[in-house]
Amino acid sequence: MDKPIINDPFEEPSRHYVFEEGQPRLVEERRPAGFFVAPRTRNHSTPVAVEQLIRYDDQPSLAPVNEIRRRVNEWRRAGYPGTTKITKELLRHWNAPTRERRLFFCQREAAETMIWLIEAPAAAKQGIIIPIDEPTDPQSLEKEYGAIRRYCCKMATASGKTVVMAMLIAWSVLNKIFNKQDKRFSDAILIMCPSLTVKRQNAERLIPSSPKNFYERFDLVPRSLLTALSKGRYLVTNWHFFLSEDDSRTRGVVQRGEESDSAFCRRTLRELGEKENILVINDEAHHAYRPAQLVEQFRQLKLLADEKEQLEEEIEEATVWVGALDRINKVRGINFCADFSATPFFIRSTGRPEGSPFPWIVSDFSLIDAIESGITKIPRVPVDDNSGQPIPRYFRIWQWVMERLPWADRAKAARKPNPEAVLRQAEGALAMLASEWKKTFEHFKENGSQVPPVMIVVCNNTDLAEVVHTHIARGNIFIELQNTENKEVTLRIDSKLLREAESKLDVATTRVDAAEKLREKVNTIGKIGESGEQIRSIVSVSMLTEGWDAQNVTQILGLRAFDSQLLCEQVVGRGLRRTNYDDFSQPEYVDVYGVPFEVIPVQKASLKKSVPQRLPTLVKALPERKNLEIHFPRVEGYIFDVRRKIKADIKSIPPLYIDPAKEPTEVVVKDTVGVRVGRPDRLGPGTEVIETRNPFHKMHRLQTSVYEIAAQITSKLRPDVRPFVFQQVLEIVWQYLEKRVKVKGGAVLEEVALKRYMDTIVSRLCDAIQPDIEAGESPILPRIERYRPVGSTSEVLFRTLKEVHGTVRSHVSHIVVDSGWEHSIAFQLEKIPDVIAYVKNDRLDFTIQYEYEGAMHNYIPDYIIRLRLDDTSEANLILEVKGFEDEQDRAKKAAAQRWIEAVNHHGGFGKWALRECRSPYTLPKILEKLKQELPQSRKS
Repeated sequence: MDKPIINDPFEEPSRHYVFEEGQPRLVEERRPAGFFVAPRTRNHSTPVAVEQLIRYDDQPSLAPVNEIRRRVNEWRRAGYPGTTKITKELLRHWNAPTRERRLFFCQREAAETMIWLIEAPAAAKQGIIIPIDEPTDPQSLEKEYGAIRRYCCKMATASGKTVVMAMLIAWSVLNKIFNKQDKRFSDAILIMCPSLTVKRQNAERLIPSSPKNFYERFDLVPRSLLTALSKGRYLVTNWHFFLSEDDSRTRGVVQRGEESDSAFCRRTLRELGEKENILVINDEAHHAYRPAQLVEQFRQLKLLADEKEQLEEEIEEATVWVGALDRINKVRGINFCADFSATPFFIRSTGRPEGSPFPWIVSDFSLIDAIESGITKIPRVPVDDNSGQPIPRYFRIWQWVMERLPWADRAKAARKPNPEAVLRQAEGALAMLASEWKKTFEHFKENGSQVPPVMIVVCNNTDLAEVVHTHIARGNIFIELQNTENKEVTLRIDSKLLREAESKLDVATTRVDAAEKLREKVNTIGKIGESGEQIRSIVSVSMLTEGWDAQNVTQILGLRAFDSQLLCEQVVGRGLRRTNYDDFSQPEYVDVYGVPFEVIPVQKASLKKSVPQRLPTLVKALPERKNLEIHFPRVEGYIFDVRRKIKADIKSIPPLYIDPAKEPTEVVVKDTVGVRVGRPDRLGPGTEVIETRNPFHKMHRLQTSVYEIAAQITSKLRPDVRPFVFQQVLEIVWQYLEKRVKVKGGAVLEEVALKRYMDTIVSRLCDAIQPDIEAGESPILPRIERYRPVGSTSEVLFRTLKEVHGTVRSHVSHIVVDSGWEHSIAFQLEKIPDVIAYVKNDRLDFTIQYEYEGAMHNYIPDYIIRLRLDDTSEANLILEVKGFEDEQDRAKKAAAQRWIEAVNHHGGFGKWALRECRSPYTLPKILEKLKQELPQSRKS
């Protein structure tokens, strides 16, 4: 593809490529869910295991997924009928267009699909049949166990499935907390993982009490519900923990034998207490399947030792994983299993056709979709060379190498190929790809990157991996890849040692320590300040473990047979995670040799000199500028203890404009005569009629609307004080309507009966009404978050591809420039003498809650400034840079004024003020005037 990125990652895909007679064609609609079927290409009976050209003769669609997708779309457009109040609030929060961290469409769709299956009306799901997972072998002991309801979300690598897990956990737990008797929901969550790596990551991200939890990091739960989320019970574990205990063969005096199902659940589910109706999250769910009972058929295969060992491990893992779920389901009951995987396909040990999808897949966002949406890097593969051959040799390196090896060195049915001979033939490809790595390495250095690019070599077996690793680590390719006594930059992953670290089995302490160090280094590749920060090359067997999320992989070389496109996707997936998530239209690439990926659009190699991809800038708080640090309180609400007297400064409340440009007050209608193509207009036959809202106004008279507004405001106060203040609230409402509501274009004041206007008035007056301190009332005070009371610029750390400018008077190294005025504002702040420090509110997590049109939102101010006053004391200024101001902006301003008044009354967070700036050049005057207005006697 000349242009693979064709969709917006935050919107439903609307275009896709199809190939007709080898030519790509852009189709203006979403790609149907589907998968490719290809014959198995490896033949163990032949002397040489070579891959043939794979032909894709059929592409059966995942029919249930496409139908579910259509119905979920209808359900979404209808406003999610049938859902609970909590669910509606979460869906509104996730879909809010003003979110600072927007969620990918694929994340929202996956969560919505699961919710639709549980909460949508039965009529909406009629005809949708999702197969259940149940034991199929009548001779098996599993027959005593019942079926498990499983729903699988197929999500591409790096498309954010862990965020979806967090969304579903929050949905289930919060609904259960607020609807105790509703068995559709669970507040006991079991998260099953394939390895210790994934377990540790999920424990950090999915347990609400964790400092790095995704609920807060990605703003998945409204602040008002975060406390309730902590009331759930959570268990994150890996499959090794579910190995059955059996002491019948020990020499102990008391032998209990194999533990019962009840004892098994008590031991393994201790963190969940006695909870029943458990929600299971299966991470990397392609490991969770029922292996075929006909083991004999595998014995008949002529497998190499490595292949046999891998197959046995896969069968054991799957048996333990699903067997544990069966036992838990029998004793405690499983509500349902939410499966997540990029590749939920059956493998050969299942006894089902290899590569066929799990039958309970309910949503699909494939790797092709992710690439076309810019969510992942784009693989660049060889498409031509000067060998004169029709297929580029580095596209299928393994086949090409096997054909060139002498007979004695080739792979046989039960013998590995000679690793030295393989390296000899493949060295040219390795050197060429490493050359691309070297160019990328120099490019990273020139752009000041603290971490280097990483090249991965995936080998056929451990012997070949050892030879390749030695060759690279000795500096035979590039000196930059050479290992020394004091520095390891080329890492070999010992699969056996790594498995010991993942499982924590009983091995010698030294082996455990070595395995743990290797695991830690592998998992921190590309992470600043960690043990794996400076790793530049990795040599592994098969592929890296799941959960590995390095973002700086730029080259991948496959030195092994790829007998399925499933394996191709898993290997290439290790290098698809983007380095930056700011600008998705900016493509990022990974060069891939020897992995014959044929079912996704890839970037064709250019004959021209390649242009290095733009590297992100690291924006962070600088320790040497600690004196410029800015702190701010995190306010989650207010203490509004009114007793008898209230007041409101009507002049300071933002005005409200009733304007036909926003809400028409007159509509011309006309008879429909004939067939018209295009938009309607007033030309042609028919009778014109002007329609207005006069009947509505007659029913909703102004006085009635005023009383309703006053009642809504008063209802937010304590019941015992409502009778004393209602008349005062009523008077404030009348004053606001008379003095601050402006009518345009022939509209009438009765329009305030419309909810869009009424909700705005209620919100603004709630922000403006305060206790009358002069009459003896207590001042309004902020309610500070309990666990995160104070925010700071020291927490800023992110990467961006956007334009940035370095700072001098800021604790944060750069400001990100979204528009020209931001640079101009920073330029002014750098030279104004009384500015001690400033920070742009970007990833700072400084928000002010406000209500608009009946819903809660987060206002994110533009800048915070530490300002020196004339008496040498300090003040904190919230600066908002505005051009055009709309009704929502006015709601933000009112909420900010309330925040400032409450924080200033508190007295423990310094002096705060709010100002708006219409032009950067007026900023010095604004700050000078503010200094004169602020009290000078009180130091911050």
